[in-house]
Amino acid sequence: MTAADCMSMTEVRAGVDAIDRELVAVLRRRFDFMLAAARIKPDRTAVRDEPRKAEVIANAVREAAAAELPDGLAATLWEALVEASIAYELKTFDARN
Repeated sequence: MTAADCMSMTEVRAGVDAIDRELVAVLRRRFDFMLAAARIKPDRTAVRDEPRKAEVIANAVREAAAAELPDGLAATLWEALVEASIAYELKTFDARN
């Protein structure tokens, strides 16, 4: 079902809930890459990479603009996502050493 197919709020809510489950699954996959990064990086100081952080956020902002999403949404979400990813990677890195 697409949003255009919805005829009731029950259908809208079911669609939103389904997409939220998909988003959580995608986030799990993304964080699996943080596990790989923590395994591959040679030392803790390599975890925070500000140029890469800026690149990731800029990429998301560009994609969001192309998708006609609300201004500022991607920048806000990806700032939080990247910081959470860094924290997760640091915790993982520290646990392995």
